[in-house]
This record gives sequence, structure tokens and C-alpha cells, in this order.
Amino acid sequence: VQLVESGGGAIRTGESLRLSCEVSGWPYSAYLMAWFRQIPGKEREGVAAINSDGLTTYADSVKGRSTISKDNAKNTLLLQMSSLQLEDTAMYYCALDGTYGGDWDADRVLRRTEYNYWGQGTQVTVS
Repeated sequence: VQLVESGGGAIRTGESLRLSCEVSGWPYSAYLMAWFRQIPGKEREGVAAINSDGLTTYADSVKGRSTISKDNAKNTLLLQMSSLQLEDTAMYYCALDGTYGGDWDADRVLRRTEYNYWGQGTQVTVS
């Protein structure tokens, strides 16, 4: 499994951005995927998650201004974020649960320990 993020960069406060994560090597229709972010010296935190049934969940910090989705035709995970704030500055990572059995727990799916495949990250800097 390979996950490749893109779409990060330097963004002004209040602007929007869309992050993409191209997925390869996952042949199954069932999936659990998520976006995480990390600031140096802090724990990696879950931002949003989605499964193949279309269930989604968001961290309180981004709820209402973010949308996670998956373009199955392009096998790409997306994260649309608006009204970006200084606190959104972080490295953003795409993740996939390679042992997903189809169950859904909105709290558990935002835990880093749920995922065993990770991308290299894309930096988002808000100023």
C-alpha cells in the first residue's frame, strides 16, 4: 500500500485548501481512511475519518469547516478545509487501516493506533 499526499502549502488565514491522498496497492472495496496532523513536539491527532459506507467523523477543532471524501474512481482521499486558522498549521498525513473489519466507532477511528499505513505527509502553513 502506498499513500501519497499533496495539496499543502502556504495559506493565508481565512482561506481554503484541498488536500489529496492518492492510494495505490489497496485492492479491496472496504476501507477506513483518515487525515491526521502533527506539530513538532506534539502527538499526531486525528482530523477526519471516512469508511467505505460513507460514514464520517471530524475532530472538534475542524468540525463545520472541513469535509472528508473519497473519489473512488480516482482512488483518492480528499480533505477540503475552509476558514483556515493559524492553529491549522501542521504536517498533514493520510492513513489507511489495513485490517479494517467494517465496524465503526467515531472516537476510535480518529486514534493514530487504528492505522497501519501512512503517507509521508504534506505541510500546511497558515499565516
